[in-house]
Amino acid sequence: MSSLPTGRLALATGLAILALLNATPSGQGSTEDAFAAVRKLGRGINILGYDGIWEGGTNAPFKMSYLKRIRAAGFNHVRINFFAFRFMNESGMLNEQVLGRLDYVIEQVIAVGMIPVLDEHDYGVCQVQPTTCAERLRSFWKQISERYADRYPTLVFELLNEPGGAMTGSAWDMLARDLLQLIRDTNPVRLIIVAAINSDDLTKIEHPALPKTDPNLALTVHYYAPIEFTHQGAPWSREFSRLKNVRWGNSADRRRLTDDFNRIAEWAKRERRPVYLGEFGVLEYAPPGDKQEYLRSVVREAERRGWAWSYWQFDHDFAAFDTRRERWVLPVLNSLMLRAD
Repeated sequence: MSSLPTGRLALATGLAILALLNATPSGQGSTEDAFAAVRKLGRGINILGYDGIWEGGTNAPFKMSYLKRIRAAGFNHVRINFFAFRFMNESGMLNEQVLGRLDYVIEQVIAVGMIPVLDEHDYGVCQVQPTTCAERLRSFWKQISERYADRYPTLVFELLNEPGGAMTGSAWDMLARDLLQLIRDTNPVRLIIVAAINSDDLTKIEHPALPKTDPNLALTVHYYAPIEFTHQGAPWSREFSRLKNVRWGNSADRRRLTDDFNRIAEWAKRERRPVYLGEFGVLEYAPPGDKQEYLRSVVREAERRGWAWSYWQFDHDFAAFDTRRERWVLPVLNSLMLRAD
């Protein structure tokens, strides 16, 4: 999920390869069990998708000092939403200054004791121009994997946020396997998130055929169902902008959440993979009480199954933090942390 007006779906699913999240001399992580690695990810939040830091801005509006506040609030990791394609030249090479800024962000995350997840977030291009996307993704991950081969052992890679649209399942299957092989040449046990084709149908999870011999795989899920509730009032959507006072919390709503998560858990059990809930959230226009109960319910359902999760998102829309007032949106934060108001 993203704050861009295209590509919003009720649910996106994916797979993740999880490496050891503690530093080792090789800078490569280790072969720690993927289930243990997911538990270490714990609670997280999405950051920096729409921020001027990548263009050289500072405090624009995200401040690096916020990382300490995120850690102090109880989060274990952050998912860094990085739109890399806009910083590539015609040959697919990334701007070195931007890469330096990425180094800095990763280092600051690690310095405060959190785990950084690097999410390549150009799904808007990939859902419309899959051939261009494939070329850029290969170039991006070749540069990134070589750059970080012996650095930042806790860093997690996520190949692509929410593939789908014009990118078919078979095309993504081949591309994902190519990217995995490319990265594994230099990062043999690094965590790599590999998304499935977007779908709001949890009866079928369409995912790439990933190597069975790699022990560090996990399922990652984005959950926004029912989208009429979570996206009511969305100004970028003619349909959703007209919705208001859509309620959530009756027995049918709760049963759907449980059933959806049970389907994910059943798939994960068959595949012998742990689960990472990479995104979920509710826009500010939903009834406040229902929004809080939805967030609490999603967190409870995820955590009782042993899943790690990352809330969408720190600031902008769906915000857990008010950058103008320099304070947490307490109803959101308390709901995520299962605290009493």
